[in-house]
Amino acid sequence: MARRQVGSTRRGGDSGSFPFVGALHSKSRSSPLLSLCLVLVGACLLIGYAFSGPGMFKSIREVSKITGDYSCTSEVQKAIPVLKIAYGDSMRKVLHVGPETCSVVSTLLKEEETEAWGVEPYDVEDADSNCKSLLRKGLVRVADIKFPLPYRSKSFSVVIVSDALDYLSPKYLNKTVPELARVASDGVVLFAGNPGKQKAKAAELSKVGRPAKMRSSSWWNRFFSQTSLEENEAASKKFEKAASKISYKPACQVFHLKPLH
Repeated sequence: MARRQVGSTRRGGDSGSFPFVGALHSKSRSSPLLSLCLVLVGACLLIGYAFSGPGMFKSIREVSKITGDYSCTSEVQKAIPVLKIAYGDSMRKVLHVGPETCSVVSTLLKEEETEAWGVEPYDVEDADSNCKSLLRKGLVRVADIKFPLPYRSKSFSVVIVSDALDYLSPKYLNKTVPELARVASDGVVLFAGNPGKQKAKAAELSKVGRPAKMRSSSWWNRFFSQTSLEENEAASKKFEKAASKISYKPACQVFHLKPLH
């Protein structure tokens, strides 16, 4: 009986969606080809309207663009050529801090004359063989970034952080961001999410247990000022110039900070 009910409902829905088809079949059963043509034309018109005008499907696409999962860590890999132009020789000794750091370290190690290390702030139980190899070699470490990093001051020329600070409250940011600046000799590059335009990846949410806090650029600038962190204007201008030259538009916010001396 259930199958019959579903079938009858589906037939009723079809005839309700395209009433002219039912009328055409009842009046002229000898022209199924004409009916099919009319249905196809109607479908094409509907699709064309939806994707070219302010239709329902266009709205859905825009929403998915805004609220789709984001990863500033993958954005870091796209930005490596721009960072190399902006920081020059300083990109020879790099520390990346954030989830999926194994992938960033692997990419950096493929660059000529580049040494790279990583700090993974979460468990890596599902790490692949490449990541496990980096962990065994000590190139990647698992550490809680709410506490001091296990490195001496100025251990790295450039420190890059992504997909990690968005999960920290101001209480811990007050300690963590200056700590990142402490272990850098030339600068810190901070990739942060865009408020209202991105949402955290489900995988990261399951690890952290709470949603990411997307903060505006003005919020971050006030925070930098309150914690006595200075913008690296020279690096910022070089980064923007290089990004414009190769038509690179970051999906995440990018901040350039001077190290703590």
